Amino acid sequence: MASPKHKYSILLPTYNERQNLPIIVYLLNKTLSAANIDYEIIVIDDASPDGTLEVAKQLQRIYGEKKIVLRPRSGKLGLGTAYVHGIEHSTGDYVVIMDADMSHHPKYIPDFIRLQKLHNYDIVTGTRYAHNGSVYGWDLRRKLTSRVANHIADMLLDPGVSDLTGSFRLYKTEVLRELIARTKSKGYVFQMEMMVRAKQLGYRVGEVGITFVDRVYGESKLGADEIVGYLKGVWGLFSE
Repeated sequence: MASPKHKYSILLPTYNERQNLPIIVYLLNKTLSAANIDYEIIVIDDASPDGTLEVAKQLQRIYGEKKIVLRPRSGKLGLGTAYVHGIEHSTGDYVVIMDADMSHHPKYIPDFIRLQKLHNYDIVTGTRYAHNGSVYGWDLRRKLTSRVANHIADMLLDPGVSDLTGSFRLYKTEVLRELIARTKSKGYVFQMEMMVRAKQLGYRVGEVGITFVDRVYGESKLGADEIVGYLKGVWGLFSE
């Protein structure tokens, strides 16, 4: 499906994902191999105390060092720096960012690639809130929190995408490099600011509807502090 000259680097930042990592790697390999997509999976583990890195080493022995690239770090250093670290060791001309907790199913990646090639988009982002996208496994409080967060950001920032807080995206590698260099936020605000900067810089963004599934194993890392930080981040961008 994908042109032989294109290679896709899948960045998987991990922290305490030993149960999820084998499943997401299996699904990535199955989906991308079936679609004849050249890929590598870069695992950026932030010193997970649950032994995620040891699991990743076992997966590397199974799938090979060319497919599973391990780039661990000394501790939790932030999502943006994890992407920078991953890009530094990537060999693809496109980068896919996604969660390692199986919230994002790899089956959508061929759709991302197809849409990007059709319109030569700089970015393709998965959306829960348009194009038949949906959320599965969240309670009403979590759904309302996400909807309200996106609505507030949309009103104040007009980013031009329907799911500002999503973290399942395909980027041209050079585009992702520039956006990260210009993005100041950390945590959950990071993904939002990336889309705001993309619009400011004139990058073209396409959307693919996805079904977001709440994590099966482990605990959600979203708490009250992250919500407050998000609201502060929105106001900060609006006030620029």
